[in-house]
Amino acid sequence: MRRNTSNVLLPGTILVLALAASATSLAAPVTVSTTPSPFANCTIGGPGTNFVNAEVEPWLAVNPANQSNLIGVWQQDRWSNGGAHGLVAGYSFDGGQTWKQTNLPFSACANGLGYERASDPWVSIGPDGTAYSVSISFNQSNNNNAVAAAVSTDGGITWGNLSVLIANNEPTVQFFNDKESVTANPIKAGVAYAVWDRLESPNGNPYANLHTAAFRGPAYFSKTVDGGKTWSSPSVIVKVPSRQQTIGNQIVVNSQTGTLYDFFNLITPPFSVTANKVAFIKSTDDGATWTKPQIIADLRTVGVTDPNTTEPLRTGDIIPEPAIDPTTGQLYVVWQDSRFNGGQFDEIALSTSTDGGKTWSSPIRVNTPTGRAAFNPSIRVNSAGTVAVTYYDLRDLQAGNVTTLPTNIWRTTSTNGGQSFGGEIKVSGPFDMKMAPNAEGFFVGDYQGLDVRGTSFVPLFVQTTGNTANPTDVFAAP
Repeated sequence: MRRNTSNVLLPGTILVLALAASATSLAAPVTVSTTPSPFANCTIGGPGTNFVNAEVEPWLAVNPANQSNLIGVWQQDRWSNGGAHGLVAGYSFDGGQTWKQTNLPFSACANGLGYERASDPWVSIGPDGTAYSVSISFNQSNNNNAVAAAVSTDGGITWGNLSVLIANNEPTVQFFNDKESVTANPIKAGVAYAVWDRLESPNGNPYANLHTAAFRGPAYFSKTVDGGKTWSSPSVIVKVPSRQQTIGNQIVVNSQTGTLYDFFNLITPPFSVTANKVAFIKSTDDGATWTKPQIIADLRTVGVTDPNTTEPLRTGDIIPEPAIDPTTGQLYVVWQDSRFNGGQFDEIALSTSTDGGKTWSSPIRVNTPTGRAAFNPSIRVNSAGTVAVTYYDLRDLQAGNVTTLPTNIWRTTSTNGGQSFGGEIKVSGPFDMKMAPNAEGFFVGDYQGLDVRGTSFVPLFVQTTGNTANPTDVFAAP
């Protein structure tokens, strides 16, 4: 959720160039969030500005048991100061051409858990078609918060087995659970893994006392082996000393060996452009024990701003995104990084490992260089070994334009194991990012969805609509 950014990084000077690149476009995207907000009349969750009918931060899973079935999840009615009225699931049974939606039971507005807000939606589907969704659920009026999970066995139509994996309610106010994800084991039916960071402070407001002498944020782990009916007691899998934390924990699984890899950002002092480290741990015994963190590279984000006005965008600047080749086990991770332009603006970096994480390639730039920021990368690998990365960029912004912020979504691919990328395709855009909810910056999410259907890649993403009564929608490009 990142109600307040854990490491405060000042944006660098943005290089103002009016560059454009020609590229092939996909067919028009399909609208996924097709109905008005189901929470529009909910009055729970203030204070703060609520952007009714604003959907942000989608994630996507394709059902391996029925690849015509897709499930997407997102935040519904985003608040300016963290989280949303609730989380919603969209489901499709025709490969993403048409969608319906249902509420996820993670907030009071959804008549589910009694928390005022929900955030950080995630979904993953196991080999038997069981779908697992997770949430950060919390109050704005106090520090009550929890990580929760729910399960669907009918393709996303209904959700049950609501479980609280961890709860820190009054009076344990020094903890705040954040940035959870869930990964279904691709070969073991009924098995799934949840990971998150738990922010800790001696005071009653951990997100307002960041990086004080006693602040830390270890990574936690819980798993189910019975299809989400029960979950294991949370355990710490990344221990950190004072003034360190993890964020963006996400597990990928090697289908051949069963090895689990948890990727995350390891934030360490001094808190500058080198504070963030792309890191991972691994487990060869299904999560019972884990290695110590191994650093892959610095995550040299400088944040994203409108280069003409310096207005901030809130992006996934400190969130690495991993992927694994389902056939070979080759590992990939992408993130936002300014190393390719002297620290002026974020672009998309990638590193890969062909030996199970023992060694990693030097980071390469994935996006087409345009002299503008690129952000919010997602990555997947299909069964043929083709790697796809999607991202947003600001290449269409002209110098002197201070009224709109034209933004595009792109997809690029690699067929040589991530050594190089090309064949850039426009997924959608341009749209005006200034129409997005302002949540510590113009915000469409810390991440966007991408999954594989057969050998095809399906992006799930948010863009603005131009309609102030319905500022954003979720779209798919099936």
